[in-house]
Amino acid sequence: MIFAPHHLAIAAALQSVATGAIRRLIINMPPRSGKTLLVSQMFPAWVMGMNPRAEFILTSYSATLATNNTYVVRELMRGGMYQYLFGENGAQVAQDSKARHFFKTVSGGQMYAVGTGGTITGFGAGKMSGEPFGGCILIDDPAKPDEAQSEIMRQGVIDWYRNTLQSRTNSPETPIVLVSQRLHEGDLAGWLLGGGTGEKWELLKVPAITSAGESFWPDKFPLEHLTRMAESMPYMFAGQYQQDPAPREGALFRPGKIDIIDAVPADIVWVRGWDLAATKNDGDYTVGAKLGVKDGVTYIADLQRIQGGPEDVERLIVQTAQLDGCKQSIPQDPGQAGVAQRDYLAKRLQGVNFVFSRETGDKATRAEPFAAQVNVGNVRMVKAPWNDALLNEFRVFPYGRHDDIVDACSRAYNELGKTWDYRGLL
Repeated sequence: MIFAPHHLAIAAALQSVATGAIRRLIINMPPRSGKTLLVSQMFPAWVMGMNPRAEFILTSYSATLATNNTYVVRELMRGGMYQYLFGENGAQVAQDSKARHFFKTVSGGQMYAVGTGGTITGFGAGKMSGEPFGGCILIDDPAKPDEAQSEIMRQGVIDWYRNTLQSRTNSPETPIVLVSQRLHEGDLAGWLLGGGTGEKWELLKVPAITSAGESFWPDKFPLEHLTRMAESMPYMFAGQYQQDPAPREGALFRPGKIDIIDAVPADIVWVRGWDLAATKNDGDYTVGAKLGVKDGVTYIADLQRIQGGPEDVERLIVQTAQLDGCKQSIPQDPGQAGVAQRDYLAKRLQGVNFVFSRETGDKATRAEPFAAQVNVGNVRMVKAPWNDALLNEFRVFPYGRHDDIVDACSRAYNELGKTWDYRGLL
């Protein structure tokens, strides 16, 4: 296995559990990224090597999965290398431990596997206060992805945790660790983080695409692969991979709320916002979005979109501005390069109403005012060939490969707010 930085973060968090620094821990991370190996197999085996009297309860949505992981721990402890390292501590599996779902050590420790909703009568986790770390409850994916959309199933998991599982701690100091991918805003992790039990939970959140726009584990999950997933399965990706479950209609925008119309009303003051990509064929687009507001409704009338170099971008902006006859809002890059570009374009745009300004805040923050109008159904769009590109980009923003259309629309909308009152009064 090739280890990645998030594996070290998980190991550090689990060590904090073992030292008593963390008593309630939630780890949210993408599937197939090593969580079961580290949390459900290596961690209990390591703890039992240090304290063979430790007691664990391991649960998963499937009793079979929990049982298989318990069996892996048992066989690992029987291995020659493990016995070389820990055998003298008494970390030996009892000879009469034949069941796959349960085993004991010769020192009195034990590990018990159970599926979500199963019976745990007669078993507990952890030791009494004052002893060395003596085990904990481990919850590894308590719900199946295809069942998490059911409110009844989600509530069933929560009720089982609240009424059965959490009571199986042998001491108030016994930790509970939940490791899972996020499946829904109201899943067990969301309920616990929202104060469902009144306890404070520490959260280790591992998004597949980091805040720096990079893959959390490039060797196994190339960024290109992740962005394709984000575009094709935005709802699944937002929850299971980014650990930010979003409403089914999208992560930030609900493009299904946009009405498509044949023509716009008369007497609207327009602004075209631009998002620039200066390098030809680098995958990004230069986009100019023309928006207007009337009677509380925002209209998207036109979209210009090309992949081109500086000369192509300049030509598109100048020609479009001359044809539009409306205000152009253009982003200005920081530094002297941005000043030079601004001054050059300003000369080419003589006779056109234009404004240059630097971007402030992150893309999602800039998009929020416009997204709010989209999500309440206050946006109309003229029927045109570019409609699909716009809707697809809105659907996966901010996790998609492209965000140029969103940026251009957000700039135009925010500039409109400086031009007149959104009630349509000039």
